[in-house]
Parts: sequence; structure tokens; C-alpha cells
Amino acid sequence: MFRAFPRLRVFAVALAAAVGAAFAIAPAAHADTTTCSGTGTIPAGDYLIQANEWNSTDRQCLTYTGGTAWSVSTANFNLSGGAPATYPSIYKGCHWGMCTANSGMPIQVSKLGSATTSWSTVQPASGAYDVAYDIWFNSAPTTTGQPDGTEVMIWLNSRGGVQPFGSRTGTSGAAGMNWAVWTGQQTSWKIISYVLDPGATSVTNLDLKSLINDAVARGSINPSHYLIDVEAGFEIWQGGQGLATNSFSVTTTAGGSGDTTAPSVPANLAATGVTSSSVSLSWSPATDNVGVAGYRVYRDGVQVGTPTGATFTDTGLSAASRHTYTVAAYDAAGNVSAQSAGVTATTSPGGGGGGGCTATYAVTNQWSTGFTANVTVANTGTTATTGWKVTWTWGGNQQIASVWNGVESRSGQSETVTNAGYNGAIAPGGNTSFGFQAGYSGANPPPTLTCTTI
Repeated sequence: MFRAFPRLRVFAVALAAAVGAAFAIAPAAHADTTTCSGTGTIPAGDYLIQANEWNSTDRQCLTYTGGTAWSVSTANFNLSGGAPATYPSIYKGCHWGMCTANSGMPIQVSKLGSATTSWSTVQPASGAYDVAYDIWFNSAPTTTGQPDGTEVMIWLNSRGGVQPFGSRTGTSGAAGMNWAVWTGQQTSWKIISYVLDPGATSVTNLDLKSLINDAVARGSINPSHYLIDVEAGFEIWQGGQGLATNSFSVTTTAGGSGDTTAPSVPANLAATGVTSSSVSLSWSPATDNVGVAGYRVYRDGVQVGTPTGATFTDTGLSAASRHTYTVAAYDAAGNVSAQSAGVTATTSPGGGGGGGCTATYAVTNQWSTGFTANVTVANTGTTATTGWKVTWTWGGNQQIASVWNGVESRSGQSETVTNAGYNGAIAPGGNTSFGFQAGYSGANPPPTLTCTTI
């Protein structure tokens, strides 16, 4: 299987000075300018065309024919998988320290007013390649090396069985189009890819900001980071000759102050579970005129988390400690709602000498009328436990039939399982488990467990 990998720009630092000098002295590129260098570049007005052959030494030539039109005039790559051979592309902005003129970038995501792009391509009927934007974000306005924020790829089309980096994690209707969303994590930056369904050879006035906002809401982009460049090109594994750009444009404007409407205040904040060292929270999602980017969770007036969804677990707490929580919502423009009404929760007592535990629930098998589940009990304290207790209340009509490695008692839909005589002692950092078989009808929602040491 072909899988897109981040491109290594080992040549970029050395090349930056030379290209910078070329910008200062070279005349504007004209029709039928060709480069066959793997690190070659061709100026195209406010844009720069780059060969960017980084995983092959096979011959590749790019030919520029004026405006923003260019083609892969020579290529016959033949990789069988892994990373692509090359990513010839055209870009605007700052790419590894090489900045084009009049780009409108870098621009902080929270201050991004608009970002639109049009791109028309030629896609040969043979080969293995993708037709994709590569958009980079960095914690500082520019960098001469690998950006440390997020890489956003937008796939217009592909052929030959190629796939984005990472794994498919969802779908999106951003910009009024249908996208499959893939996410992955490199050592120092995040990757999120949007794959258009069905594919296309061109887009007109594609709303990049809508896609960026979607990535912010998913936690893939930090709104305080900077959009530093927008690239459009072809990752090629096999073939490649004949791939071409007929025209390309991208425009970004500042305008964070244009959206001054804060999200609604999160409602129905509730503590859904406690242990001796943690409190789990949930709330009703906020709304916003553009889109909620995430939430700020406060414990006793101090911010302790920034989840993108409407749940959060606060960990590392002391046993038998009482805390008050509030939540505020924020959008990509940096507008923040008022804080929600507070909810107070007290952690479980735990055992003496720094005891505490957590319980993790997992269904191991399920059929139409029953299921089996396993619960892992972990010692989060600093001393060995002498016993433990896990409690929960079923959200449906589940009923336990048998339990192993624990002792069960119930009152209505409330369950309690304590340790058996042989597994009450858990070393610090260690764990044990119990399991059960139960019947149900209708829905089978997972319960919220509370664990205490005894």
C-alpha cells in the first residue's frame, strides 16, 4: 500500500540563501522555463514552483509556461510503496525560510479573516500519485527548518491506491464538500488530511478557512499558531509525466477582529465520575456563529485543560479533596464565552498513605441479548492497596449474571464489585482485573466507574 509521508527538506537550508539571492537579481520567469534539478525552483510572479524531489534520484523535469501554469514534463518513477519519490509543487508564503512576495503570510490562525484558493490540474490516466495541497503551520511566524505545528493536506484526487499518512478518523462537510479525514502524529508535528469524495481535477474559490476551522475544532491546529505557506502539487510514486497545473491562486486576509461574537456559555456541566485522584466532567456543547474551536476547563478558578469536545477528566488530584469546576468555550478568532455555572465534586477517600485507584471498563464480547466485560483496576497511589471497590450505575437495563475475580452486590441498577480474597493487594503502578457476564435489551451504554481503595 502506498502511504504519503512527510517530505524531508534536507537541501532547504543550504538552498535558501541562493534562492533569496535569485529573487533579488533574477528577472521574472518567462514561458517555457525548464528545470531538471531535484532541488530546482522557478519564480512565477508572486509564487514559486519547486521540484522538491526528495526520495529519488530519477530524472524529473518541470516546465513553466507562464502565469501559474507548469507541468511535470519528464518523469517515470517506479516506487512500490512507502514515501513518494517527489512532491513538485507551486506555493505562496514561507517554505523552509524561502518566502515569496506579497503572500499575506505568515498570519496567526486566530487572526485569519479569509483564505480561498482555486486550482485547475491535468491528471494522467496512469501512474500512482495524489493531487494535494500541503499547508503548513508553525508556532512562530517563520522557520528555516521543519515547522513544529501542523501539516494540513487537502487531497483533490489520487490514483494507484495511494493513501494519506496516519489513519482515517472521521468525515467532514467543511467548505460545503464531502471529505474523509485522516490524522497522524510525527515526532514534532501533527498531520491532518482531508480527502475529497468524489475526487476532482479542479476547485474554484475553495474556502480554506473552513477547513482550517474544522482542524482547529478537532484539536489538530493550535489557533495561536501561524499559517506560513500554502503549496499545491503532486506526490508521485509511479509515472508522473503529464501531471500539470493549468492555474493556481491562493489569497489570505487578516480579519480576526471581523468575528467578535463569542460562543454561547456551556450548559449542564456535571461531574460524571470520581476516583480518589480524578474527576470526570461533561457538559452540553456550546454554539457559535462560525464554530466552536474548543473549551477551557477551570478548577477552583485556575485553567487545567483545553479539550476540543464536551468532556474532560481532571487527574492527579488528592484523595478526599473538594473542587469546583467551570467551563468556557472559545472560537478560532479567539473569542471566549463567559464561564459556565460551577459544579462541585469531591474525590474518593482512597487508602491511607497515598492510596488511590482507577477502573477501566471494556466490553470483550457482545450479542443480541448479552455481553461480557472486563474491568481493569489500577493502583494510582504510592503504597500497595489492601483492597478495592468499584461502583457504577447502569444507564440501561443491564443485569449481571455472573462475576469472576470479584464479589458483586447490587441495589436496583447500582452495582458494587469488591476484590476477591486473593487480588486485593495491588502494588503502586500495578493492576488487576475482574470480569462478568450480563444480559441486556435495547441499548448497552458503558457505565461511568468509580474506584476507591479500602
